[in-house]
Amino acid sequence: MSTVWALIRGLARYERRSHAVKASAARIKQDGFGRRPYFKTLLCMRGREPVGFALYFFAYSTFRGRPILYLEDLFVLPRHRGCGAGKALLAALARIAVEKRCGSMAWTVLRWNKPAITFYERLGAGPYGDWDLMRLTGEPLRHLARANVTGRHTARGTTGKTRRRERQEARTKA
Repeated sequence: MSTVWALIRGLARYERRSHAVKASAARIKQDGFGRRPYFKTLLCMRGREPVGFALYFFAYSTFRGRPILYLEDLFVLPRHRGCGAGKALLAALARIAVEKRCGSMAWTVLRWNKPAITFYERLGAGPYGDWDLMRLTGEPLRHLARANVTGRHTARGTTGKTRRRERQEARTKA
């Protein structure tokens, strides 16, 4: 876990975003290696030395009706680039995606990171049509969560318990 945390900090330095890191080693341990992990990681090793990592999770494509392996972060230490570490990580992720019956793998790349873009394109990856990634964070996220939505619309989860209740309600109304 400390290796993953060190590589995350290395990624932040490389992307010139060290100031944006709000995570901590404890949070990474809890959220990735705790009782209910939100993400998984792969380490790329050269001998006994960790030289890179991939952090990923699964999403779902409603149109394809298949899971998506979403790659949140891929990082290889600069001195180990061009030696196959990035391709080894992506190939391992592709094997996981195929094994899990994913319809695709997806990730974002910084526009200024031309070496990464070239690398991904050589593998056959490309931009996702006209789609842009949207993000809601901080106070706007909290504000929306507190929103008192009025009117006839409600939103609720559809767990197994909810679906059973909806079937019972439908039978009662019939």
